[in-house]
Amino acid sequence: MTWLVTGGAGYIGSHVAAALQESGRNVVVLDDLSTGRIEFVPPGAQFVRGSILDGDLLLRTMQRHGITGVVHLAGFKFAGVSVQRPLHTYEVNVTGTATLLGAMDASGIDKLVFSSSASVYGNPDVDLVTEDTRTAPESPYGETKLIGEWLLRDQAIATGLKHTSLRYFNVVGSGLPDVYDVSPHNLFPIVFERLLDGETPTIHGDDYPTPDGTCVRDYVHIADVALAHASAAHRLETGAPIQPAYNLGSGNGVSVAQIMKEIAAVTGVDFTPEVGARRPGDPARIVASGNLAARDLDWGMRNSLSDMVESAWSARREPSATA
Repeated sequence: MTWLVTGGAGYIGSHVAAALQESGRNVVVLDDLSTGRIEFVPPGAQFVRGSILDGDLLLRTMQRHGITGVVHLAGFKFAGVSVQRPLHTYEVNVTGTATLLGAMDASGIDKLVFSSSASVYGNPDVDLVTEDTRTAPESPYGETKLIGEWLLRDQAIATGLKHTSLRYFNVVGSGLPDVYDVSPHNLFPIVFERLLDGETPTIHGDDYPTPDGTCVRDYVHIADVALAHASAAHRLETGAPIQPAYNLGSGNGVSVAQIMKEIAAVTGVDFTPEVGARRPGDPARIVASGNLAARDLDWGMRNSLSDMVESAWSARREPSATA
């Protein structure tokens, strides 16, 4: 079996590509390197530089490499920025996904694992998000992820496409020694970069209705997320029953203040975070149940909060990562 991983040079994509390789599959990575890094592509994977908007390139890649399934992670992933760049977000995430589906259909490929997002739920007013929680995205990014799921559903009706969508919550940590989160919008890299620059990290609001007043989120380790993709690929290959969508959540929340405390302990940098104003639109708490994924995708929390912080910090501090 040979799987194409779109966006496989990114933080999450490179981990997924490596997990597929470790499960015995051949991997081809397609990435335009707009945010991905060539050094993140796992050794042994074939690399094709290009965009998911290039249908001819997708078709040639699929046919040349004998692709049998696709994990689709490529996209414009910045929810906040998507509000300022809605047309770009829709072009990459919706038109790109439709172009990919067209190339798959033309190549006779009928298995797809889609990288979706917790953002499809918006700001849910429930203690625990399940797959049955109402979808109500509040950004163009979240809207495009939900539309992507609809595209898969409709293509399945039309062609028999076998698919599932994995809705990530807060993916952190590292399962590879020199691959780390490079997003300028995520908590871990923001805090790490401030510490490395000798600055003090900021907590945005400490007066939320949570145990310590700071926002509570659902953090999951990237290595566990990657394994869930390999398990989803296996179910699609074997024809085992599979749900249209799965939450990759822990069922337990961790506050921003707890994250800061753990980062201080792991890094050895003694700091007291500054407290700033709330950011508009930040919900007090978002935590998800991963029960369905645990049932079907061998999903589980194999890594503690300390593991998440330590692995992320170690990867960021690698000489190859800071060069």
